[in-house]
Amino acid sequence: MAVSLDASVRVAEDVVFRELDGEAVILNLQSGVYFGLDAVGTRVWQLCQEHGSIRSVCQAIENEFDVSADTLQADLLSLLDELSANGLVTIQ
Repeated sequence: MAVSLDASVRVAEDVVFRELDGEAVILNLQSGVYFGLDAVGTRVWQLCQEHGSIRSVCQAIENEFDVSADTLQADLLSLLDELSANGLVTIQ
């Protein structure tokens, strides 16, 4: 499914998330894929777990960071697409 602001996101069941000094490592236990996130990516991950709604995640990030709406939307959807492709989240 194409990632859009109207979709929802859910962390995959076989995924472990660990945060260290504001950055995160995500491990897909089933595939063995590791994925690293910077501080902003880590915040996106946390918001995805809290909200599930991509639009809500986008709005929260827009309130917390100094970024244009267009740049934020493009970067957020790209990150979620990459996380989905690596089996770390499910987009619905």
